[in-house]
Amino acid sequence: MPEPIRIAALAGATLSTGLTAGLFFAYTCSVMPGLAVTDDRTLVGAMQSINRKILNGWFLAAFLGAVLLIALAAALHLPHGGPVPGWTVAALVGYLVTLGVTMGVNVPLNDQLDAAGPVDRIADLAAVRERFEATWVRWNLVRTISSSFAFACLIAALLTRRG
Repeated sequence: MPEPIRIAALAGATLSTGLTAGLFFAYTCSVMPGLAVTDDRTLVGAMQSINRKILNGWFLAAFLGAVLLIALAAALHLPHGGPVPGWTVAALVGYLVTLGVTMGVNVPLNDQLDAAGPVDRIADLAAVRERFEATWVRWNLVRTISSSFAFACLIAALLTRRG
């Protein structure tokens, strides 16, 4: 495979992974702490709205594109040896953790929150919040760490690749 294609795959993987890690980091250090000090109605309503709006082409391209580009970068660099394949495989493992946590924990919690119905019609907002918030925050921290790990590995791959 020509070098420019290998570089483009690695650069695209790094960019999309960095965008995703940054999104999860923003939730970890600002969105969820900010919502934590609000009332039940505000947290539930805000998260319902956010969870609907995040399902858009920009997010999905970065979130799902990252895993595809990391796998492509790993496959394209594997035959050439050196440190890049190891870094990209480590990044892939880290990002697969991110995907697993997202699909196995955070998305089901988002779906449960949505299934509770419109915030104006929820009889026990405190219970809905209780079932959602602490677990979602804890697992978002895991995916913040795993996606940041993947991003750091891809930066290492870029810095250690041979021309």
